[in-house]
Amino acid sequence: MAASALTPTEEEEEQGQLEEDSFVTSHHPSAPADELFDISTTVDPSYVISLIRKLLPVDAKNGDNTDIRSSNCNDEVGSLSNDNCKSMEIVNDGSVSDFQGEDEEDSRAHVSAGEEVWEECGCVLWDLAANQTHAELMVQNLVLEVLLANLMVSHSVRVTEICLGIMGNLACHEVAMKQMISTNGLIAVVVDQLFLDDTQCLCEAFRLLGLGLQSSDFIKWAEALQPEHILSRILWVTENTLNPQLTEKSVGLLLAILESQKEVEHILLTPSMKLGLPTGLVNLLAFEMSKLTNERIPERYSVLDVILHALEALCVIDGYSQEICSNKEFFQLVCDLIKFPDKVEVSNSCVTAGVLIANILSDVPDIASEISQDLPFLQGLFDILPFTSDDLEARGALWSTIARLLVRVQEDEITASILRQYVFILLSKTNLIEDDLFDHQFDNNKENDSLAACGARTNARTLTLRKIICILNKWNAVKDSVEEKDVMDEHDDENIRRLLDCCHKYTVSSAE
Repeated sequence: MAASALTPTEEEEEQGQLEEDSFVTSHHPSAPADELFDISTTVDPSYVISLIRKLLPVDAKNGDNTDIRSSNCNDEVGSLSNDNCKSMEIVNDGSVSDFQGEDEEDSRAHVSAGEEVWEECGCVLWDLAANQTHAELMVQNLVLEVLLANLMVSHSVRVTEICLGIMGNLACHEVAMKQMISTNGLIAVVVDQLFLDDTQCLCEAFRLLGLGLQSSDFIKWAEALQPEHILSRILWVTENTLNPQLTEKSVGLLLAILESQKEVEHILLTPSMKLGLPTGLVNLLAFEMSKLTNERIPERYSVLDVILHALEALCVIDGYSQEICSNKEFFQLVCDLIKFPDKVEVSNSCVTAGVLIANILSDVPDIASEISQDLPFLQGLFDILPFTSDDLEARGALWSTIARLLVRVQEDEITASILRQYVFILLSKTNLIEDDLFDHQFDNNKENDSLAACGARTNARTLTLRKIICILNKWNAVKDSVEEKDVMDEHDDENIRRLLDCCHKYTVSSAE
């Protein structure tokens, strides 16, 4: 039997279905010849525009695209408000459940075919937005208005995540960031996403807001975050989430606040301090230190690092540093990290901890007497030296802290047993000391400038070397009269001479 002829209506529907299927299966559909642009890019600009078209939200009642208008739009995109985007149909029919108050897996479980197409296009734009040329093209063709419209009407957490992710990549480029500032209502809508209960959406929101605070137009972003209920929400999420990625992103936003320009201090830092920012950061540090010592999860190392950087930033802000530097729990946690045995795994965090100790001792110098006899702590400081080879300021901070501790050692008054412990530690670190001194023998001027900038003594290293000489000489003077249990091996005499020679050499060179 011959196939029945199709009516014109059926032919149109079939043709429309074929076009939609073709879009789904073709990752990079070719653009019409009349939409080609004379622009330097590896991606056809008309293809980028076609992707933006696919992201236009659809009115739930009549299926028409949301009206997106702007005076600077291209003709091709300016007519999009009258186009019928058949490949994307986000229908608010209850098939996609509202994620508020529900598990994230449930909220992401039901995805329509139209949403799959939308997500595919959105993810491609997300990647393209990382490129400056593509980002500027996208902004010129109203991608921000399209994304904003989606955030205002969508009930899909995946759509929200992709919108925020695209904006986050766009925010890395100055032109796109300035356009964000001028897009009416965009910042406020982004801030509203902080009250979602979806982890990935929150991660992207925190990232975007952090980039906003680091931009040249940081004031507008700061003012949008100023209301107390918003700052409270940020701190609450930061302290209560168990997701390491969300912890990292939320603390990253706090770090952006702490490192912002002086004008942000009154807008965000002062109220954040009143809401318990220092205590929250210390609690987070305590939690991560517990994870480090008990479980050692590599995925959490970056979380520990950003928390320490936030605390470091807080420690150097005039008017706020005293509160955190005088926190005994914080000091003890940092000391525990200095004494952590497997430093290679968390070397960056250990370097930051060394800088934190130097900052704390500058603000609260009396604490030095409490740790001057903590030999594992002294040993930990020397162990961090190799990780500071490319960071003169951190290296100077370590030498400054070591000097603060050793100058409190009264070698003429302590017992031979305690003196022997100091000598044993110094000898065990001879290689580290020699390597550091040799590698940086021509860095004196740079080191002194760095030390002066962070308020440490410019002669910290020389002071340390002289103190080591005094301790070793004292041991040589009393070693023959010590009790048998305190006698060191014969080969230690050779090691003592080696370390003394090293200290004398670099003490003389520093003086010159």
